[in-house]
Amino acid sequence: MAEQPKENFKYIVRIANVDIPGEKQVRIALTKIKGIGTNLADVLCTLAGINKSAKTGNLSDKDIASLNTIVSDPLKHGLPTWFVNRRKDYETGETTHLITGKLQFTQDNDLKRLKKIKTLRGARHQKGLTVRGQRTRSNFRKSKGKVIGVKKKK
Repeated sequence: MAEQPKENFKYIVRIANVDIPGEKQVRIALTKIKGIGTNLADVLCTLAGINKSAKTGNLSDKDIASLNTIVSDPLKHGLPTWFVNRRKDYETGETTHLITGKLQFTQDNDLKRLKKIKTLRGARHQKGLTVRGQRTRSNFRKSKGKVIGVKKKK
């Protein structure tokens, strides 16, 4: 049997400027924010004191506000530094956790920097090859292009 939604049930909840579905559990719904996975969502719910299996639409405005502040700066609220996605930033040296558009912007800038200083990683990114040492002899056909067969001698 499905639960009947309350009168004040919200079908869309806005956290970190992202629309989140209200029908899903909080731990699953938070993963809709780019930069937050299931493990981090569990930790954020624990830090906010929210039941992670509760429906997002049933959260009170106070719970949503506390979740919003914790998502915006999780390190201030007790998240361990090994849990964040940006440790010792290249330019500033700060440890932060990036989400949504800022994450994409920073990744693009990192790739541009690698290409500009002509590192091996940057060159492989430019060519569309694998970057982290995988073998490419038999795999990664999509990135390498169309298959060219061997012609038989006449």
